[in-house]
Amino acid sequence: MIKNTPAMGWNSWNTFGHNINEEVVLSTAENFVKNGYLDAGYEYIVIDDCWSLHERDKDGRLQADPEKFPHGMKYVADKIHALGLKFGMYSCAGTVTCAGYPASYEYEFIDAKTFAEWGVDYLKYDYCFRPLGVQGHLLYKRMGLALANSGRDILFSNCSWGSEYTNLWIKETGAHSFRSTEDIMDSWASIKKLAQSQLKVQEYNGVGCFNDMDMLVVGMNGVGHVGHGGCTEEEYFTHFALWCMCSSPLMIGCDVNNVDEKSKAILLNKDLIRIDQDGKGSQPFFVNGNYTPHINEKLSNENPFHYDNYPLDHPIIAKFLDDGTIALAVVNFADADTNRWSSSMNIDSLGIPLTSGKTLKMRNVRTGEVITPVNGHLEFNVPAHSTFVYICEVVDK
Repeated sequence: MIKNTPAMGWNSWNTFGHNINEEVVLSTAENFVKNGYLDAGYEYIVIDDCWSLHERDKDGRLQADPEKFPHGMKYVADKIHALGLKFGMYSCAGTVTCAGYPASYEYEFIDAKTFAEWGVDYLKYDYCFRPLGVQGHLLYKRMGLALANSGRDILFSNCSWGSEYTNLWIKETGAHSFRSTEDIMDSWASIKKLAQSQLKVQEYNGVGCFNDMDMLVVGMNGVGHVGHGGCTEEEYFTHFALWCMCSSPLMIGCDVNNVDEKSKAILLNKDLIRIDQDGKGSQPFFVNGNYTPHINEKLSNENPFHYDNYPLDHPIIAKFLDDGTIALAVVNFADADTNRWSSSMNIDSLGIPLTSGKTLKMRNVRTGEVITPVNGHLEFNVPAHSTFVYICEVVDK
């Protein structure tokens, strides 16, 4: 049964690209169990592009490359399932995949049946080389219907990068998540660009179909297929924290067989994972700034909203959790190393007026430090590229 929370797992692309094989996949799966990733909630081991031969067989079925996967995909799936994990694969809605391998255009039902027979539990479905004149929503509806009739529960992960206003039609396809961004790179510039773009579109996110901000680069440290210089520990923490605050799927992209301890601690942070996996799936919101649409102006796909004083460089973001607590993230996207951002907020912005008789008990998810507001007021001093995250308990004064 597919859980109704954002998917968690590992994907081969960010580190290995086309250099994927059976040994890499199975050693990663074994590491997931041995080093606590499965216990933390990460359950999918996903093979991305470049796993197949360049031609289908005589019956039109996809074929695993025997040099990379000598025992075939059913063997790999069985090994992964025996470890208590789930198995994921990749295809594409176009005529060929992004790397030029056979894709599923007009083979949707054949491929869905093949994946089901192999024991696939998750399908990442990309959007390269779409035939002109065919609308994207139709292609994703085809595969969504094919998977639903395959005879197996297969999580449908849309990867259309937000093209053609994906957010407006994706829930029609039965997808469990939708990619709304360009590809992430292992750099602070990429993380910042993606995060800031997604903070403005969270109204399309939620239970049933989660907004996928792309795979994680935590722990890559500049090594691998999308390694572009790497990031600091603070930048990786900000990356992971914002993905969790926004209920994005958490698909690890580093080589977990060689990850450093600081990155591992970020990926296994129980509080951040709890925020991401919250059963309510409430939309995060800005505590500072004004982002009300001008209702007197005509809305359209090209001009859906106007935002005033949107605090994208220094956002304070909150998210209501299903046990009555509040997750609060205070972010400093500033690029100057010496720039520490001092700001403040009132807890009335979270729905707690001074006359309520309530206040907050706030625990930092990284340090364990506990703070409380003074007269309903909070002040923060956040270093550049850093984020403070708190689990806030509503308590009597």
